[in-house]
Order: sequence, then C-alpha cells, then structure tokens
Amino acid sequence: MATEIEFSFKTLTGTAQRHIRVFQIHQFLDRFAMGLTVAVVALALTDRGMDLLQISLLFGVYSLTTMAMELPFGGLADNIGRKPVFLAAVIASLISFVLFLSSNDFTVLALSFACIGFGRALRSGTLDAWFVETFRTAAPNVDVQPALAKAQGANAMGLAFGAILGGLLPDVFGATALRYGISIYDVSYVASFAVMIAVLIYTMFAITEEPRPLNARALRQGVTSVPSVIAQAGALALRHPTLSMLLAALALVLMATNPVEVIWPTYAKPMLDERYANTAIGTLTAGYFFAIAFGAALSPYISRVFQRRHAVTLAVLFSCLAAVQLMLAMQGDIVGFVGVFLLYSILLGASETPASSILHRCVDDRQRSTMLSLRSLIQQLGAALGLVLAGAVADVYSTPVAWGVGAVFLLIATVLILLLAKRLSAAGAES
Repeated sequence: MATEIEFSFKTLTGTAQRHIRVFQIHQFLDRFAMGLTVAVVALALTDRGMDLLQISLLFGVYSLTTMAMELPFGGLADNIGRKPVFLAAVIASLISFVLFLSSNDFTVLALSFACIGFGRALRSGTLDAWFVETFRTAAPNVDVQPALAKAQGANAMGLAFGAILGGLLPDVFGATALRYGISIYDVSYVASFAVMIAVLIYTMFAITEEPRPLNARALRQGVTSVPSVIAQAGALALRHPTLSMLLAALALVLMATNPVEVIWPTYAKPMLDERYANTAIGTLTAGYFFAIAFGAALSPYISRVFQRRHAVTLAVLFSCLAAVQLMLAMQGDIVGFVGVFLLYSILLGASETPASSILHRCVDDRQRSTMLSLRSLIQQLGAALGLVLAGAVADVYSTPVAWGVGAVFLLIATVLILLLAKRLSAAGAES
C-alpha cells in the first residue's frame, strides 16, 4: 500500500480543490434543507393533533423503512451509479414534504415518514462514495481524511443554520400562515421544500459522474445483483478483522451517544426558566451542530498530533467521550451543562472522519457504497438498542445513570479500537 501524502489544500490541483468545494456546497444545501424541519418536526406533529404515542410510531415508521432499505440501495448505487440514486432520494424527500403538508391524517403522515426513511436509505453511501473515489483520482495518494472533514464541517453547518432559521420562521411568518389556514410550522416545511428543489438542480448540474447504463435491462440487473453485492459486503466485513472491529466499535459508540443526543432536551429543560426554555433549547440545538462542525474542522489537526494514525486518534477521542459523558451526567445547572455538552459535541464531530478514513482504506470502489450503507445500518441498530436500554434504565433509576451505563459502552469501544490500532501498526497499514 502506497504511503499517503499529508493533505494540503493549497498544493492540490485545481480539479481536486473544485471537487472539495462542489461537495461542500452540496452537503451544506442538503443538510440546510433537513435542518429547516429538524427543529420543528415534533411541534408540527403536535399542532396536527398527534399525541406522543403517535409521534413515536411515526418515527418508528421512519427508522424501520430506513433499516429495511439501507443495504439494498447502497448496493444499487454501486451498480447503476451514485448520482441517479441520490436524485431519487431527493425526489422521495420532496414527495414526503407534499404528503406532510397536505394532511393531518395519521396514515398520510406515516406515508410521509416512510418516504423520508426511503430517501435516507437512498442517500446513504451514495455521494460520499462518489466524493472519495473522485478525490482519489484527482489527488492520488493524498490523505482523504482532511477532505472528508471539510465536507463534514459543511454538513454540520448546514444543519445548524437550518435549525436556527427553521425555528425562527414560524415566529416571523406564523401569523401569515394562519391567515392562509395552515400551521405556523408549515412555513419551515415550505422553505425546506424550496431548498430541496435547489439541491435537486445543483446535483443535476454540479455533480459529474461517468454515466452508467440506465435502461430497463441495466436497472433490472442492478436490482437483481443487489443480494450478491450485499452478501459480498457482509462477507468482506466478517473476513476483514479491521472492518469487523471498526463496525462493532461504532455500534457501541452509537449505543452510548444516541441516547444523549435524543434525551438531553428533557434533562436540560428543568434547569431553565419556563419563559424561554424552548428558545434556549432551540439555540443549544444549533450550538450542538456548530460544535460538531468545529470538531470536524479540528479533526485533521488532532490526527496530526498522533502522526495520522487514525485508529490511535479514534481511541483517544472515544476515551475522552466516555469521560465527558460521565461529566455531563453529573451536571446540575444549565451553565455547566451547556459547557460540557458543547465539548461533548466537539468530540463527536472530531471522531467521525478518522473512522471514515479507516473504513475507506479497507474497501474497494465497487463495494464502497454498500459498505457505507452497512456501516449506517449497524450504527442505526446500535442507536436503537441504546435508546431502548437507556429508556429502561432512566425509567427505573434516572437519566444520569443511563448515561453512565452508556459511558461503559464507549470504554469497550475504546478497547476495541486500541486492539485495532495494534493490528494496523503490526501490519504497517498506518503511516
């Protein structure tokens, strides 16, 4: 394996620099559209007459659809191309918005959430794989992690700005919405629909991919070959100790961190004055995304400290996450909670690209999308298990105890990654 050259944006070719910028803009727009609704979705559903059980069921429809479709569509992207599959994902998102805006009926809303899950499954492992492969063509042997960090930073910034604007629009244009007989939160959904149209147009014209046959025969062959592609990717993960250990560690990390990401508003709200509690939580949600973006930007510098040994970097970050999660569980006032929570978010952002770098190094182009989808599926399963366990522990004991149990999973993940680092070092796979 050729030694990777240290990343330097200024020394990249013009083609490589343009490739990074194009993908950064794309990721910002796509996540900006998503961020516009993420801050108000629960409020919008409540405004439509949904109770907490129905809201939980709707999110369950989303999760089940995503998990069921995750791997098949990753395999399809490897066969017929990443761009057409992503465009189909955008269309699915647009259909979900139309369904959501058109009805207050639970069944129709369930179809909307199924379309969101369908679009999420289509998105997974598509343009990320395209970005890595095209970057490696434009910049051979250059360390891809800093380029991934730039893309992830744009991703998180899009979510952050979208969350801020999505929370602001109902307050600014809510009265106008009510005059037209729609929910005040529909304003954010209409804005998200408009931005998603922009994503569709931008993808069509700015994302360039070598066209692959899209006739009926090619599509049929792509679909029928999905089971074998999935089987090959699964076998690769099982046969490849590096991938097996990495995926197991990432599942454990999501078991620990997802309950924090989901439950924290219910833990922080009692610390706040009721007059501005919801506004403060909305602002902190945006701060969470900004902190992730900052962590992604820091990631290459942290990796450089450890001589770009990505597994070692990851082990250090996971151990720090475990410690900070315990600190978060011990916070009793809002000032301390905000400070620790933002540090926690920075560490989450910094840990993403070292893991991605290890995975991309182990996978061939023909299976890259499928493996990214497999990673996403395993992480979602870990997240779901973590939520169930955390909910049970929090119900019997308390939220801090549940987060403390999660920190144990982070420590186990750290041990796995340390073993992985030792293996890679012995094989001479890390520079």
